[in-house]
Amino acid sequence: MTTSAPPGLARFNAVDGRDAARMLREVCASRAWAAAVADGRPYATLGELLDAADAATAGLTAADLAEATAAHPPIGRPAPGDAASAREQSGVRDEERAQLLELNRAYQERHGQVFLICATGRTGAEMLAALRTRIGHDAETERETVRTELGKINRIRLTRWAETLQAPRAPAEGER
Repeated sequence: MTTSAPPGLARFNAVDGRDAARMLREVCASRAWAAAVADGRPYATLGELLDAADAATAGLTAADLAEATAAHPPIGRPAPGDAASAREQSGVRDEERAQLLELNRAYQERHGQVFLICATGRTGAEMLAALRTRIGHDAETERETVRTELGKINRIRLTRWAETLQAPRAPAEGER
C-alpha cells in the first residue's frame, strides 16, 4: 500500500464536497461511488484514498455498478479523445479488435451492459479469453466480477489522477 501523499491529494482535500465528487466522476462515473469517496475526505495518504475507494466500490448497488459501467467504452474500441481508455486498451492488437467487439455484443445481449475488464497490462488475447469465459457467468457471478474489475480500474485511475491533479480553478462568474 502506498503511504506517501501524492502532490494532488492536498489539492483534492481542499475543494468543497460537490467539486470533489464531480472531480471523482472523472475516475468512476458512479455518483454513489464519487459521493462516498468525497465524503471520506480528508485523506492523509494515497493508501487511505485507495482504501476508501475500495470500500465505496464494495458498497455499490447493481444500479450503481450499471451507472459506472455505462461510462466505459467497449474493449476494442477506446472512446475517441479519451486518453485513459486508449492507454488502458493499448494491449489490443488491430486484428483482435473486431473479435472483441463481436464478443462484446454477445456479452451485452446476455448481461445487458458493456464487458468491463481492467485492461491495463493485459493483452488482447487475455481479454478475449476472459470475455469468452465471462459470457457464461450467471448474473450474480458476473456482477461481482464486474465489481472486482471496476475496483482495479478505479485504483489505477485514482492513483494516476491523484498524482497529476492540478490546483482547482476558481469557478467563473455564474458557475456555482
